[in-house]
Amino acid sequence: MEKFLCVQDFYEAAKSKLTKDSNGSWEYFEGIPDEGWALDQNRKAFKRYVIRPRILRDVSAINLTTTILGIPASIPIGVAPTSKQALFHPDGECGVARAAGRSGAIYVLSTLATASIEEVAAAAPKTRLWFQLYYQKDIEVNKDLLIRAEKSGYEAVVLTVDCQIPANRLGFKRKPWKLPEMQEQQVPEDMDPSMDWNVVKWIREQTKMKLILKGILTGEDAKLAVEHGVDAIIVSNHGGRQLDSVMPAIDVLPEVVASTKSSNVEVYLDGGITLGSDVFKALALGAKMVFIGRTALAGLTVGGEQGAAKVLEILTNELDKTMALAGVTDLGSNISSKFIQNYKPFLSSDY
Repeated sequence: MEKFLCVQDFYEAAKSKLTKDSNGSWEYFEGIPDEGWALDQNRKAFKRYVIRPRILRDVSAINLTTTILGIPASIPIGVAPTSKQALFHPDGECGVARAAGRSGAIYVLSTLATASIEEVAAAAPKTRLWFQLYYQKDIEVNKDLLIRAEKSGYEAVVLTVDCQIPANRLGFKRKPWKLPEMQEQQVPEDMDPSMDWNVVKWIREQTKMKLILKGILTGEDAKLAVEHGVDAIIVSNHGGRQLDSVMPAIDVLPEVVASTKSSNVEVYLDGGITLGSDVFKALALGAKMVFIGRTALAGLTVGGEQGAAKVLEILTNELDKTMALAGVTDLGSNISSKFIQNYKPFLSSDY
């Protein structure tokens, strides 16, 4: 792991490894619909924000701790729900969950995992676990998943709201993915396209777990989420894997934060994070924490549990350095949009 110094190192190594596989693992990793515009812009959008550092401040002690859903968290980074993790490494979900726990990160288990709710809970007893729900047509399946997650100690249910039908992922058609032998996802992919806001109320009636909506991209829907009593929102365009012509998550974040300002609903961001400075920018624009998806999978692909842990370590160290160089010592009290500026750099074509 010593030779991997940044997230990009892991991406390049993961791509090199997965493109040699015959099981469509790289095509699944990227999961690009249509032209892949949303994925590309998720990453590029962070470059359009620059940091306004404050100087001559005592930065000898940097505090990365925060509070998520009323519970202290040692870092403002979580691992987003990504399905079929055994496709990339035998350690799969259990390995990434353990890596998250070692780093102090929250881990979100996908409905379409290759390890069960119970297996992950047993494998990572010290990790804060949330369960992501793809709402299924069979309501009994949904009930069973919620009961099992709550019984296994998961703190929250993350309802994904932007994936009621599959996207037009051309890579899947050109090279269909195939799970390794002896590895099966736990639930059939049978999402309910008729899901609406009544599902939020139904989930509240089924479980005592906190309720988070993942996939909000407008202030209007953020306000509706508040009205329906959710505990948190994850601003996300599904990592650019669903509707291709949508805004980058970071660009939508200020609108959603403004729409929830008068409530106790926490706002998180998912999509495009590859640097600790990206984390800083999201936090400065109002996110309480961020989630990484492909970034964690790149670490898993290259080095299993150790690789995923290394990715989280790199991002944490980069965030620490960014905060110090920006003159910010604490996430809770002195990070704000005053440290961020939208910026359009000159391009060679402008001359």
